[in-house]
Amino acid sequence: MTVAEKDIRFLALQSWASAHISNAKSWLPASADASFRRYFRVTDQTGKSVIAMDAPPPLEDCAPFVKIARLMQKAGVFAPQVLAQNLSEGFLLLTDMGTQTYLDVFSNPTNIGKALPLFRDATDSLIKWQLATQPNVLPAYDEALLRKELQLFPDWYVAKHLGKSLDSKQQAQWDAVCNALVARALSQSKVFVHRDYMPRNLMLSEPNPGVLDFQDATYGPIGYDVISLYRDAFFSWEEEFVLDGVVRYWEAARKAQLGVPNEFGEFYKDCEWIGLQRHLKILGIFARINYRDGKPKYLADTPRFIKYARDVAKRYAVLGPMVALFDSLGIQVES
Repeated sequence: MTVAEKDIRFLALQSWASAHISNAKSWLPASADASFRRYFRVTDQTGKSVIAMDAPPPLEDCAPFVKIARLMQKAGVFAPQVLAQNLSEGFLLLTDMGTQTYLDVFSNPTNIGKALPLFRDATDSLIKWQLATQPNVLPAYDEALLRKELQLFPDWYVAKHLGKSLDSKQQAQWDAVCNALVARALSQSKVFVHRDYMPRNLMLSEPNPGVLDFQDATYGPIGYDVISLYRDAFFSWEEEFVLDGVVRYWEAARKAQLGVPNEFGEFYKDCEWIGLQRHLKILGIFARINYRDGKPKYLADTPRFIKYARDVAKRYAVLGPMVALFDSLGIQVES
């Protein structure tokens, strides 16, 4: 989308929103997004604010956002309310959930001591979301989708970013890892999956947290969201903190009878393997965002995912081909 097209859409959004907002005083960007969506904080003369979303069709679809927001609210999760909608144009007005994300909090070193209670709140919210699970309500996180996401890594990170192609040996290594990851993912109990449940999408709010960016939610592996929370895209935690947090979630999930394995070691393996699938996908997505969409800043975080991927692959013999593949492609953790 060109700058001119964005400006035209912004004017159209303002015109549409004027019927629902009295005396808007200011329109300011509310957040950055890796997708084509844009968010604006609209403040009226009294100081009250709402969020205006611009999601240009056919690049984005607001309908899933509206549907899943209702599901979350029904589950007792604090998600934004849709105040007004124009799905054909891709415009929404939402309640404003504040200005500070969990990531904002953690980015200040003096706030790290606040992490534990915030993560407990995030775990409680996740359990509520998963307890609301119903089959045939959200798209299935099935084999086709798992493999489509994995393919982003060779297509965008390897081919486009590294400028390389897989030879027959490398392709065999890649196929072996993909087959193992997909099989393990499909063996997990199925729940509602937010699919991007991480500090950047959790707002410091009352009640806490406010949950955002849920429009791609699916019905799939139970370990996906908790490992997304602790193996974050933009902030790295010590392994001891990750283990402690996942144990706390596992204990709560067992108490809630959510279908996690009886042995924590098996559940942690589930989390690590579906986490590896996610991190390989994100390596591909961040490369695609750079080369296709002209947003280069995300590539700066790819070393984090390389470390995640290598660390997990080293812990499991079946995933050894991933280490060999990374070595042959020169994908190393930067010192």
